[in-house]
Order: sequence, then structure tokens, then C-alpha cells
Amino acid sequence: MSEPRPIKRRTFLAAAVATAASPAVAQAPASPVRVKLETGDGPIVLELYPDKAPITAGNFLRYVDGKRFDGATFYRASKVPNAPEFGLIQGGVQNDPARVLKPIAHEPTTKTGLSHTDGVISMGRTNPGTATSDFFIVLGDMTYMDADPKQPGDNLGFAAFGKVVEGMDTARKILAEPTSQTAGVGVMKGEMLAKPVKIISARRVN
Repeated sequence: MSEPRPIKRRTFLAAAVATAASPAVAQAPASPVRVKLETGDGPIVLELYPDKAPITAGNFLRYVDGKRFDGATFYRASKVPNAPEFGLIQGGVQNDPARVLKPIAHEPTTKTGLSHTDGVISMGRTNPGTATSDFFIVLGDMTYMDADPKQPGDNLGFAAFGKVVEGMDTARKILAEPTSQTAGVGVMKGEMLAKPVKIISARRVN
């Protein structure tokens, strides 16, 4: 799938939601793990790759196993200009002090071998090593979010750690939800969902 007028890399880097603190190490099993998100718009089944991204996948599973995503939301829908069927949806606990865990070390795609292709799930962040709970799912190929050592400045990209294996129709439905024209700060203004989509539950599936 070609990349239709992508969201600018620096813009998304500035807008990703995370909290800065010392990194935390998370552990995960080596084989792929599936997680089902029950949302207000329908189910999404994810396949995580702890063999490739053990820190990032392990961190996500800590939120799942601790039921920390239950009652959280998808709160952001960032659409590609002139191609609104492409973009990303972002969810998580939004730094809720009762739910958020310590940040994790960054796992760039140059290390994991993953890429931000259609349906991939990845972590929001500000600086490398600040990712906590907030994640995003890309709709359409957005490989410019991968680490690129040839680029200047912060070129470590985002930490992809799995993909949607069922429920892309739900993800597209969330992307199409109305956004507020006034909510949000800076480049996120106009991308916040007018009515966030609830994550009812997040559980491992056999």
C-alpha cells in the first residue's frame, strides 16, 4: 500500500503522549501473544511479538494482566489530509496516576525488525524512553515512523510491537468517529475524539 500524504514525522513525535521518568524493564514470553480489546465500537484482536520487542510487548501485557486498560479509551483519531481513511488511532490511560506504570526503554525498529505498516500497534512517546501506556494503531503504511539513522535529530522512530489480526473494521470505525475542533493542544488540536471510545476490557486470548 502506498503512503498517502503522511502525517509529518516531527509533528507526530511532538504529539505522542508519554511521561518522562526512569526506564523500567518488563519481561514477556518468547512466542506471539494475542490480546482482545473489547471497545465501544467493537472488538480488536492484537498479536504481540515479545520475541522481537520483549520490553515493549511485556509492558503492554503488564497493563493487560493488571486490567489497567479496562475503562481506558481511544481518545485520538489523526487522519491523513485528503485521505481520511488513513491515519492512526491512539488510546491508553493518559497518565492516570492510579493506572500508569513507569516508562520503558525504547526499542527502535532497527533493533526489532518490525515496521509501521497497515494495522501495526506501536507506542506513543515524547523522548526515547518515555513510553508508558499510550499506544497507537496505524491504518495504512506509515513506515516514516520507523527508526531512520540517516535522519538528523531524534531519528529513533516509534516502538512497534505487534499488529491487528482481527478487527481492522473496528479500528477504521474509530478513525471515522467525529473529532472536536477545539479540544487538544498544539498539533493535536482537532484530532481528539468528540466522544472517546471506551476500552471495555483487554484480555489475553488462547
